[in-house]
Amino acid sequence: MNSPVIHDVWTLPVDDNINPYAFSVDLNGQWFLQKGKMVAYYGQIDFQGVGLGHLDHLIAHSFHSPLHAAEWVVAEGQGKMVLADRAFDVNSYDLDDGNLSIRSGNLLAFQPSLSLKQSIVPGFLTLIGTGKFVAASNGPVVFMEPPIRVDPQALVGWADCPTPCHHYDHQYLRGFLGAVRSRTGIGGASGEEHQFEFVGAGTVLLQSTEEVVAEISVGETGGTGS
Repeated sequence: MNSPVIHDVWTLPVDDNINPYAFSVDLNGQWFLQKGKMVAYYGQIDFQGVGLGHLDHLIAHSFHSPLHAAEWVVAEGQGKMVLADRAFDVNSYDLDDGNLSIRSGNLLAFQPSLSLKQSIVPGFLTLIGTGKFVAASNGPVVFMEPPIRVDPQALVGWADCPTPCHHYDHQYLRGFLGAVRSRTGIGGASGEEHQFEFVGAGTVLLQSTEEVVAEISVGETGGTGS
């Protein structure tokens, strides 16, 4: 049996994965973090709630989602932070003068060089600009090119392409299962009858399961500043 790898501040990766489920951020300045996603840190780091304290200028520039303000903090200082989320897969992504919409429960952290906005699609946030962000997924992420229709439960986000529209398979809805549901109320929507439809250029990000990475309410995080 192999011995476990024991890390310290010097051996932790720089802005890279420790393993498939944990990511190390090399902090030298500021990052936005979703509460409850920082599991450990080295160094001198302060955590300030969004909308509080001396960070008004940063918030005004980089955070434009008042519905989610209570769920986020700013990490400020120098050190290394370990990010994780319920043993989901965790990875970092880079935007280069781009825009990406992502399910709000999947987004763990982002650099303030990016601007966060409320997406027109409920349950999603949009990042605009240049910088790095960290996101979780329920299984590995698959990158797909439009035109494509995807199960809403498997959708992580989309980059540099138009907002999707809803597509319903009316043949499926009129079939046996649709008739049973209409009479009994048993059964919900599935990817076979309802999809998000993407057209045009860009990239669609899918996770490898239909189980959504659910948001955790602020009262369930169990932490203090993060």
